[in-house]
Amino acid sequence: ENVSIYKELIPTIFTLFQNHPNPFNPITNIRYDLSEATNVDISIYDMMGKEVKNLINTNQNSGDMSVIWNGTNNNGEEVSAGMYFYIIKTNTLNQTRKMILLK
Repeated sequence: ENVSIYKELIPTIFTLFQNHPNPFNPITNIRYDLSEATNVDISIYDMMGKEVKNLINTNQNSGDMSVIWNGTNNNGEEVSAGMYFYIIKTNTLNQTRKMILLK
């Protein structure tokens, strides 16, 4: 058996993908690839730069990952329609993307 095929399943670069669906209501999926084990922090911010929801803040292994946001804030309340930013922070870099919540 060729074991190198398994090595290729680990992403070679860190990638934050566009959420899907976008625009969305009421939930959206955020996918990201980790090329190495790292601490991962994913948060949603409003247009004013205020954190609305922290989705993940933990150590994760390398691989294809995803998290779902259901359009609620840290208090479990539904947020208003509009544009939001999701930011992923790891030990080595940050990446930001925009998404739109429709009501």
